[in-house]
This record gives sequence, structure tokens and C-alpha cells, in this order.
Amino acid sequence: MTYPLYIFFSLAPSVIWLLFFLRKDKHPESNRMVLKIFFYGMLAAFPAVLIELGFAQQINQLYLPQIIVSILYVFLGIALVEEALKYLVVKKQVLRDPEFDEPVDVMLYMIIAALGFAAIENLFILFPLTQPFQFWETFLTSGFRFVGATFLHALCSGLIGYFLALSFLKSNNRLRLKTAGIALAVLLHGLYDFSIIKIESNLKFVIPVVILIGLAVFITLGFKKVKQLKSVCEIKTT
Repeated sequence: MTYPLYIFFSLAPSVIWLLFFLRKDKHPESNRMVLKIFFYGMLAAFPAVLIELGFAQQINQLYLPQIIVSILYVFLGIALVEEALKYLVVKKQVLRDPEFDEPVDVMLYMIIAALGFAAIENLFILFPLTQPFQFWETFLTSGFRFVGATFLHALCSGLIGYFLALSFLKSNNRLRLKTAGIALAVLLHGLYDFSIIKIESNLKFVIPVVILIGLAVFITLGFKKVKQLKSVCEIKTT
């Protein structure tokens, strides 16, 4: 039976990044909440696939140039759908939970939801890829997903989480900050996917690497800044 191996190689990239990011929290979240949000992130991948397939069918029926169809599909049908669903997981399952008491928590939970989402996305990609099971091809694909798409999911969601954390302190600009965070995450996510799928020159790899490095630096600095903010409890009482 090779099914456990598919599951292992699908989960491994997300679990490794999960352990890495959890170390950034000086006040660790409960295992119950971490597993809960990771699981809901996994569930969010299923409606994402259905929405993306439906969007593809609808957009292909329009009489538009192929490049426009590709742009709309990548940025709206994929990036927007996925970032919105990951955000909804945290909005519905975290922001009203009593355990949510620090601004940095929202960055972590956004990343946790994203890693759960990426785990199922990895499974969708790995499972039909190598039939019958081929160890090295599966291992290499899982490795590329680890440094690429899985990391991207975590970083883009962390970016949204950063803007959400800022919005707690700036109630007058709360909606604007949330919108800016989601829009920027969608833009970078879409640009990453579009460059890999459609660009044929050397930029096919340069753009994704620049996006990943830039986001990684931003999220690292973002964690440091958000840790200096007042707790959510203090914000609610002022």
C-alpha cells in the first residue's frame, strides 16, 4: 500500500514549516487550537478546488484573448479564491475565540490555516502524479513544494495576518488594512503562479524566487513588529 507514503510526502512540507513558525511564538498556542485551525485549513482546500474548476469553465466560455483568460483565472480563480478561504477560516474560527489574546496570534493562525490548505493541495498534486508510486519523483516533487508553493501559502497568509494585526490598533482604517493585506497577498500569489505557468523565459524562476525571498524578509520583520504591539485584551479595554 503506497497511500501512507503519499500522505506522508503531502503532509511533510506543511508540518516542517508549521514547527518552524510555531517557534516564533513566545506564548505557544494550545495544541487543540493549532490542530483545529490546521484541520479547517485542510477542509478549505476542497471548496477551493470546486470553485476553481467552476471558474475555469465559466471564464473559458467568454470570448476573450487567451492571455486575458489566463490572467483572470490565475489572479481571481486561484489566488483570490485561495487567500479568501484561508482568511475565512481564521475569521470564523479564531478571531472570536477566547484563546486569541495577542496580535501575533493572528499571523500564526493565518499561517497554520495556510499550511493545512497546502497539505491537501500537495496531496491533490502528488497522488495522481506518480502511478505506480515512484519514490524519487514523489520525494523531489514534495521537496519543490516545500520550498515553493507550501512556503508561498504560509507567507501570503502571514502577510494577511500582519495587516490584520495592525488593524486591531487602527480602528478607523481597519477595513482598509484588511483589504490591503488580502489584495497584496492575492497579487503576489497570482504573480508567482502566473510566472510559473505562463512565462517561458528565465523570469519563470526569477520572479518566484524574488517573491519568496521578499515575503520571507517581510514576514520575519513583521513578526518582530507585531510582537511589540499591545495585546488584543488591552486593545479591547481602551
